[in-house]
Amino acid sequence: MPVLDLQNQLGIDLDKWLLYQSNKQPYQRATMCHAFEKEWRECSDGIGTTRARKECDLEWEDLKECMTRQKMIKRMRTVLAQRKKMIKEGNYTLPNCESDSS
Repeated sequence: MPVLDLQNQLGIDLDKWLLYQSNKQPYQRATMCHAFEKEWRECSDGIGTTRARKECDLEWEDLKECMTRQKMIKRMRTVLAQRKKMIKEGNYTLPNCESDSS
């Protein structure tokens, strides 16, 4: 037991956000990032923090991306910026979604 157990004293659980994917889910369906969390936990189980940071970096990055979607958001911003640039230059026109194609 640690000398200062701040998590219990303050009534917070810092690990809950990370282990949320492994909790029992309604309708017995796995959560979206469950597979990534499982891979990361299997990789880092029993090897220690220092080795896990080095050896399980790919699994950690996959889990982090699944939970936060930062790379996807960055990619979408790039695509939208390129589209906006092409519209401004006149190389791309938006499709007319309101026209009747029948």
